[in-house]
Amino acid sequence: MLRTVALLLALAGSCQPQFAPPRVNISLDDGAEVRWTPLLKVFDVEYLRKAAATIIDSTVPKWVHHAFIPVVNALEKYVPQPYAAELRGMASQLGGSLSDIIILNFAYEVSAFCTSVVAQDQSGNVYHGRNLDYPHPVLKNLTIDVVFLKNGTVAYRGTSFAGYVGLWTGQSPHKFTVSGDQRGTEHWWNWWKNVVSAFLFHRSPVSWLVRETLEEAEDFQDAVMRLSKTPIITGVYYIVGGVRPGEGVVITRDRSGPADIWPLEPVNGGWFRVETNFDHWLPAPPSDHRREAANKALNATGQDHINMNSLYHVLSLSPVCNGITVYTTVMSAASPQNYTTVVRTKDCIDGA
Repeated sequence: MLRTVALLLALAGSCQPQFAPPRVNISLDDGAEVRWTPLLKVFDVEYLRKAAATIIDSTVPKWVHHAFIPVVNALEKYVPQPYAAELRGMASQLGGSLSDIIILNFAYEVSAFCTSVVAQDQSGNVYHGRNLDYPHPVLKNLTIDVVFLKNGTVAYRGTSFAGYVGLWTGQSPHKFTVSGDQRGTEHWWNWWKNVVSAFLFHRSPVSWLVRETLEEAEDFQDAVMRLSKTPIITGVYYIVGGVRPGEGVVITRDRSGPADIWPLEPVNGGWFRVETNFDHWLPAPPSDHRREAANKALNATGQDHINMNSLYHVLSLSPVCNGITVYTTVMSAASPQNYTTVVRTKDCIDGA
């Protein structure tokens, strides 16, 4: 608790105000069609409908949207459980069409430009932090911390958006943490291929696999295997942190399997790994300095001084933190009570 208080005090000292997202408890013991009802205690239904329409209109071309409505309706039977029932329940609760809810969830599967860091201190403690960047300002007001409960206890938790059943950021207490970053070789206009791949070829959306792994994996190694081998709809980077020394890895994914596994190697000086949206063995685009800035800041911090506070500071430096950064999460599976998410306003720090 003292570490959490210290972290919150550090966050409050930033240049500009920021805020913690609302917390929503989702009981996995409830029926899938009703388990997201707690959203309605936090958000106005009309606001959620308008926000969803804004995101769809800015992500999916209108002609594609209209063309896919009958297709999505016809493919509903291909959506696996529990997501089919959860999406159906959301459509009912929000008073919208099921096709729009499905399209909205797939719209979130593109344009996720992120920075993730997994790092180990000198004592073997593993820390995991991420910035999630989306070009949709409305998402700052839709960000939620979701606690998934089973038999009244925390099964796992994550940070997401109202109306979205997947997770890009999450923690299984005392087991592992995980974040997903879009792989830069994939393009937003391929989103329709992702829909077809998901439904017809039974491949998982990348964020659904994160959630399934958080719910089902027994430990770090099990999580890495699932995230490496399960067929998915598009390329992605999965960053995973564990609870023991050396348990940290960046998994570069193709649709069918791993293209690269990049683990922590603290004995050889590899005490941290930074992943943005480009293959780590290739140079970043000349216009993107996030990786360079994060590496520089982590080296300046040093392994002796890495912790949740200093990792948050690294993720707050411009351009690691930037104009489309929606939220920052810092977490450590060995200390699950310290999971902290902050929605960014204009509090990035110059000088990286």
